[in-house]
Amino acid sequence: MSDEFRVEHAVPAVDDFLRLRRVSGLSERSPEAARAGLPNSLFAVTIYNSAGSAVAMGRVVGDGGCNFEVVDIAVDPPCQGLGLGRQVMTHISEYLDKHVPAGSYISLIADTPWLYEKFGFDYCAPALHGMQRKKPLSDTSKS
Repeated sequence: MSDEFRVEHAVPAVDDFLRLRRVSGLSERSPEAARAGLPNSLFAVTIYNSAGSAVAMGRVVGDGGCNFEVVDIAVDPPCQGLGLGRQVMTHISEYLDKHVPAGSYISLIADTPWLYEKFGFDYCAPALHGMQRKKPLSDTSKS
């Protein structure tokens, strides 16, 4: 990675987190959810450009023993194709290799599975099936 980027093992600021999710095409999160969730990360990587703007990120969440999930891998579109997503995953993989106990489960849901296959992730279907339950940003069910 060139000198025009700086890697920090830290969560991004809430505004940077929300912006990177939005511009990279990930589903939006509320500011309240980001403020509550980001400090609970087990590990995070944020990459900044030379101007100090966050341009890539990724996190590991979970219970720190049995279950780990790779989440929020996002790269600002003007910086895509520069290897920043691979750099984020390299740091995350190093963390996982060092800190995850034997027999623990590491999961992720991928929009672009080819990136994660390079880091040892495999499809779990048909033996296992990924599922989700998501609460909408605006809950219209309240009366």
